[in-house]
Amino acid sequence: MQLHPSDLVLPVLRDVPEPDAVGQAVLEALDGGGAFLFRQLATAVGEHDDSLVAEALWQLVWSGRVAGDTFAPLRAMLGSRGAHRSASRSPRARLRSGRGRAASPRLALQGPPTVSGRWFRLDDAESDPTKLQLARTEALLARYGVVTRGSVVAEQTPGGFAATYRVLRELEQTGACLRGYYVDTLGAAQFASPATVDRLRSHQHDDDQPVEGPALVLAATDPANPFGAALPWPDVVDPDESSRHRPARKAGSLAVIHDGHAVLYLERGGRKALVLHDDPRRLAPAATALAALVRTGRVPRLTVETAGGRSIGSTALGEALREAGFVPHPKGLRLDARR
Repeated sequence: MQLHPSDLVLPVLRDVPEPDAVGQAVLEALDGGGAFLFRQLATAVGEHDDSLVAEALWQLVWSGRVAGDTFAPLRAMLGSRGAHRSASRSPRARLRSGRGRAASPRLALQGPPTVSGRWFRLDDAESDPTKLQLARTEALLARYGVVTRGSVVAEQTPGGFAATYRVLRELEQTGACLRGYYVDTLGAAQFASPATVDRLRSHQHDDDQPVEGPALVLAATDPANPFGAALPWPDVVDPDESSRHRPARKAGSLAVIHDGHAVLYLERGGRKALVLHDDPRRLAPAATALAALVRTGRVPRLTVETAGGRSIGSTALGEALREAGFVPHPKGLRLDARR
């Protein structure tokens, strides 16, 4: 479990905290190599309070010193302390959710769900600036497919586009990447791997005849979403004059893309939507993709109240959502995962 290569992130951060006594003991237990279950670590550390060992372990994770072999602990953390939950709950609520009950013998043996799986120590972060810049540039090529000035700026890459461009130019000399006019209006400073170029060629088609296929629902901050990074966001279609909402790469927001076109933008929570493309041939697949997102359980419930500041029921998006299965609700249009 590494959310981002630690050797690329840590040099950018400042004041990475040193581990406390328990954290240092965990590092010493992991020094010999291999991966350890939480109970093995707690025994090696000699600490009987699981919460202290778990807290020290996660501090080591956040500082890039330790990683796990599964995303289950992270899911457990998000499920119990997500931003959508209140910070404190009543004893009655904790009992209803099961968190007020005594730990089972099996749980006591394995440790809390937030530290499940095996844990291992990471290598020390790379310090050579040349190797770091090369690694960051290769990561950009792998993440974005086509690297442009906008994607480099969106990543807040150290040294900015100038430093990345020098590396891309050297990679071009070796054939590791190719320069070209891949995206209209963005100039010649675009780079992609040969494999990416081959895939782009295989997807060429006449823009007047959209490809039949499903729309994609992406996190607005996802590298697969080029809008707001490599490409500017389209203008909002028919916004209410009093509405100041604009699409942005914000955590929790969603972008719906069909055939390379940004069609919808949903702010965190999904209550406010912005229509970025009013062609019915794209609105219908976008609404269907949102409904599929709910029906698969990735989002348990979605209630859309407004589109561009206007009541959702009186808009073209509202009609498309109803066709996709959304039903009227006092607040707007709603779809539940159970439907």
